[in-house]
Amino acid sequence: MAVDSRRHGRLVIGVTGGIGSGKSTAAQLFADYGAALVDTDAIALALTQPGQPAVTEIVRSFGPEYITPAGALDRAHMRERVFSDPRARQALEAILHPLIRAQVAVEVRAARAPYVLVLIPLLVETGGYRELIERVLVIDVEERVQIERTMARSALTEEQVRAIMATQASRQQRLAAADDIIENSGNLERLRSQVQDLHQRYLQLALAD
Repeated sequence: MAVDSRRHGRLVIGVTGGIGSGKSTAAQLFADYGAALVDTDAIALALTQPGQPAVTEIVRSFGPEYITPAGALDRAHMRERVFSDPRARQALEAILHPLIRAQVAVEVRAARAPYVLVLIPLLVETGGYRELIERVLVIDVEERVQIERTMARSALTEEQVRAIMATQASRQQRLAAADDIIENSGNLERLRSQVQDLHQRYLQLALAD
């Protein structure tokens, strides 16, 4: 569960879910209703572009073979490495996560919406954002749906999807950390209805302080 704090002066909600859960779609629906959205994946992408300090640290730790000719992180090559090597994953996280958290804090402070959603795929795994957020929203789906959706949108095999899922928190671990849950095994309209209901609740919570 998240801490009860308003150090940023507004309601801040961490959104998470496993691969294929539809967490990005859900977060965008909240943004469509007027929430501010801070996306840690987008921040990570920006931090690994040419000339960024994270790239220098990645070269130092992993070697230049993980950098594209343009000078950015070779995400596909690095993905192969970290999914097969837990130590490499920990080393990459040690480089990126402090930088990502710092930028998240900047964007949260700059937000002017009634409440802020921070999209954090590895929220439960890292536990590193609890000082920034008040509530945890989990986008939950059945594991078979995760696999089907991920295979449909990518070239990954079922074995590869399961390998990715094995590096993430379990469904039970995510649900145990949740303050709020959206069940997203259905269609877009069902998702939209749940988002709309929670949006109204979050507005009430934001205005109550």
